[in-house]
Amino acid sequence: MTGKMLPLGKLPAEDLADLLHRYARVDERVVVGPGIGVDATVIAFCDRLLVAKTDPITFATDEIGWYAVNVNANDVACLGATPRWFLATLLLPEGCTDRALAERIFAQMAAACRELGVSLCGGHTEITYGLERPIVVGQMLGEAARDALVVPGGAQAGDVVILTKGIAVEATAIIARERGAELAGCFAEEFLARCRDFLHRPGISVVRDAHIATACTRVHAMHDPTEGGLATGLWELAQAARVGLIVDQEQIPVLPETAALCAEFGLDPLGVIASGALLVVVAAEDGERVVNGLQEAGVAARIIGRVIEPGEGVLLRLPGGQTQAFPRFPRDEITRLFE
Repeated sequence: MTGKMLPLGKLPAEDLADLLHRYARVDERVVVGPGIGVDATVIAFCDRLLVAKTDPITFATDEIGWYAVNVNANDVACLGATPRWFLATLLLPEGCTDRALAERIFAQMAAACRELGVSLCGGHTEITYGLERPIVVGQMLGEAARDALVVPGGAQAGDVVILTKGIAVEATAIIARERGAELAGCFAEEFLARCRDFLHRPGISVVRDAHIATACTRVHAMHDPTEGGLATGLWELAQAARVGLIVDQEQIPVLPETAALCAEFGLDPLGVIASGALLVVVAAEDGERVVNGLQEAGVAARIIGRVIEPGEGVLLRLPGGQTQAFPRFPRDEITRLFE
């Protein structure tokens, strides 16, 4: 008997939580195991910690190799680790793959690895039946000193929540690159070129953001909002630490290019894929120090909210001072472009 078919996007959190509870098993060397809001695992090796992450790229096709390296590196950096080694599985579509396509993706991965100081050190490549577009499944390995680890569940009531850059950098690049023909009649080419370049400027990498933040103070938690956007990123951050959050709507930085493209397709910026932004949680007395450190290094940052007791959930404070539940999205808003 088959059950209800699931929608495009992430497996629903309640289903994933149930599967992890019933099937995931870890040994004593696993310092950080699987869980909701936990995007990488940590394994003890002598005096160092190995941080491992795997993530596929399924929405983007243009510069897919660049995406794969950076989104995997981001989750390693969010645990206070340095990305070091990258492996990739390339699944290429039958009937429309030539040597040039494979080489283009390899070159993109190599360029992203060079920029981050990462070694491209293994993986697998094949032409696969039933695909319409390339898929890259990346795996990033990194390392951290034991005292540098930032655990996903470290947020504490009274802490402040900082957001870097703005939302949603990745979505802006994807929309402009994947729907460029449709947008050409609505926006100037200069505007669309700027949106396409969001991949690099302000960029989807948060590795530097994380490094700057951890150099400023002891960071309690970090999380990069990816699929499901800021809304899902905040919810996952709260779930990992079993806390609540209250976020000021007026402090959420929605970049004008993002707002324009999302409006064109009727997408809510709060729920659209958001690599490029980093959520940083620190003690209240350290908040301005971290914001100033990021801004002095050329990374836009601001305090958008604070951590509260768990029973209150994730709340949004409106401009008039009223609060309501922060919007939740059953799937990433960008999936509507691919149906």
